[in-house]
Amino acid sequence: MKSDAELAVDAAPVPADVEEFLRHLAKERDVSPQTVIAYRRDLIAFVAFLGSYYGTGAWSWEGVDRLAMRGFLAYLNRRGVGKRTISRTLSGVRSFYRWMHRNEMVESNPARSVGAPKLDKHLPGYLDRAQIDLLFQMAEARAMEGDFTAVRNLAILELFYSTGMRLSELQGLGMGDLDLVSQQVKVRGKGRKERIVPIGDHAVLALRNYEAKRDDLLRNRRGAGAGVERGAYFLSRTGKRIGVRMVQKIVSGLLDQIDEDAGLSVHSLRHTFATHLLDAGADLRAVQDLLGHSSISTTQIYTHTSVERLKQVYQKAHPRA
Repeated sequence: MKSDAELAVDAAPVPADVEEFLRHLAKERDVSPQTVIAYRRDLIAFVAFLGSYYGTGAWSWEGVDRLAMRGFLAYLNRRGVGKRTISRTLSGVRSFYRWMHRNEMVESNPARSVGAPKLDKHLPGYLDRAQIDLLFQMAEARAMEGDFTAVRNLAILELFYSTGMRLSELQGLGMGDLDLVSQQVKVRGKGRKERIVPIGDHAVLALRNYEAKRDDLLRNRRGAGAGVERGAYFLSRTGKRIGVRMVQKIVSGLLDQIDEDAGLSVHSLRHTFATHLLDAGADLRAVQDLLGHSSISTTQIYTHTSVERLKQVYQKAHPRA
């Protein structure tokens, strides 16, 4: 459920220039719907700040200067917005101004004159082998009872851990994206880039079991009409595509039973996938391709995770550590 602040942002009027920019992102650059929503909210927050910053006086995109941009970042910081979100918001404003500059709507980009906050480096959370075993033992035991949601939830877990795909990538899967005979899945990542990722035996078995339950569900809802989304792969009990928040709730609920205080999330399964591959000797470039990272520097954080763990083992095991 959305917060009051989120609902207020959704209901806020959007300037025509911003709406045109968002259409450009969606139709010409083929940016994902989630990214367009994030840009929309960030730019509405920027417009709201400019209204208060300039008071009753009229303002224009061209008239926004470096001081106004610094004031906007300070405003976000006072509201308790995290550094990562501030950086993303600044990036959105910069992109908007670049688009306006290309279209000769402004002469300069004031967002370029301020720097993004330096992000704290955190090693990603992940599950060790014992935790993964416990997670799947628990999910498999529930699935053995044959309930549709339990069978589906096991398939979701298996696919996350088997492929390392992102939450939005799994939620957006269609029936034509999975080939269980050749054991591979077509994933649409950031920027709508497609990649083919193999699926392991355990995941294939869980997915076959889910597809049988899915077929039963659709047969029972044959008269439901427009409410059923047959093209979507993962469905709710109503026959509609399962939502992002529901996937988060399912996975987080299972992870909390493994370690409630570890702060594990859906993304932790992606981290776990990469860490376990590298621990087993997988090539870093191969892991980069599997994760869909555009830069190998993003993938290298998982080698840091492995190094930190080796240091801990060394400290505990070496007599003169």
